Amino acid sequence: MLRFLTAGESHGPALSVIVEGLPAGLAITQEEIADELGRRRLGYGRGPRMRFERDDIQILGGIRHGRTLGSPVSIEIFNSEWPKWEQEMSAAPGTPTKKLTQPRPGHADLVGMQKYGFDDARDVLERASARETAARVAAGALAKVLLRTIGVSIVSHVVRIGEAATNEGIRPGPTDLDAVDESEVRCLDPVAEQAMIAAIKQAAKEGDSLGGVAEVVAYNVPAGLGSHVHWDRKLDGLLAGALMSIQAVKAVEIGDGMLQAEQRGSVAHDAIAVDKSNVPGGGYIRRTDHAGGLEGGMTSGAPLIARVSMKPLATLNRPVLETVDVSTGESTVSFKERTDVTAVPALGVIAEAMMAVVLASEALRKFGGDSVEEFRRNAESYIAHMGETPSAARPQ
Repeated sequence: MLRFLTAGESHGPALSVIVEGLPAGLAITQEEIADELGRRRLGYGRGPRMRFERDDIQILGGIRHGRTLGSPVSIEIFNSEWPKWEQEMSAAPGTPTKKLTQPRPGHADLVGMQKYGFDDARDVLERASARETAARVAAGALAKVLLRTIGVSIVSHVVRIGEAATNEGIRPGPTDLDAVDESEVRCLDPVAEQAMIAAIKQAAKEGDSLGGVAEVVAYNVPAGLGSHVHWDRKLDGLLAGALMSIQAVKAVEIGDGMLQAEQRGSVAHDAIAVDKSNVPGGGYIRRTDHAGGLEGGMTSGAPLIARVSMKPLATLNRPVLETVDVSTGESTVSFKERTDVTAVPALGVIAEAMMAVVLASEALRKFGGDSVEEFRRNAESYIAHMGETPSAARPQ
């Protein structure tokens, strides 16, 4: 299995991530990881911090001469603004120059202060910040490289920002990632793209923020990842949990999950047919994609589709939401940190990373292997012989 652990604060000297479980011999470069981190910073509506935050990284362990060693991989992502924050965020004993005591509605500030007994919201917000997702994207970059060795590719795009949404049926293919990234809002629908940009401009003018929806799709995923026999191994739950853990995400939908609640069974399910050319599906296809590539907690061989909904960011450029100053008990408005109008374009990149980690972990559980060659060989053998026994009715 694959797992990762991140550490670090938003304005600390660096973020770090340790990824455990990668097989030996996986070819990876520091540049590939940096490229993924660069994609996270894309998007119209991002704040000035995105111009300052260079994601300079250093691989500290687990990779030698461009290949994994089978040991944990350690990566550090430096904060280029650290000199401005060195006094405020110092690990040495001392006191902050200013305490933040007006928690932001919709943020972790107040509950975190209550839970841990803090009197300064910065003790909460630094870790709750979405800056932490840079470490996740680094972990996801490694997972993506592993998945590519068995032909799996992952792509995301934005389908909604505020009230501006794409037309139904627009979905990138496995080779369309560059085309998506060329869009200012990572949207393939040019009409919706302009509507999204206009909505962002209007919200920025009013000092407000916008949420939205990103869709992430994995192609060429072999059937049979996940399990139907235990609740905690169902891939639906693992994927939904991973995507819901992204900061500001409030909903996850697999396939047509919400729409299916309104439909009859005769139209909600995906008809099955024989197609020997569909290798990941073991010679079968689904004629539609209502289930989003998951049936009974397992991948079906169809494209794996999830939509992730992000709420508007809690930090506003014109704070108007009522809060309480916890030091005085008086009513006030929340404090202001440097913020974006929207982070939905980046959401898709982060969702790709989280989906990649979940799929890579399940692929390792299914296929095993101490080396990447063994992993790939096991996967190819499984796919080649999928469904051979005991069914006598498999596609001929």
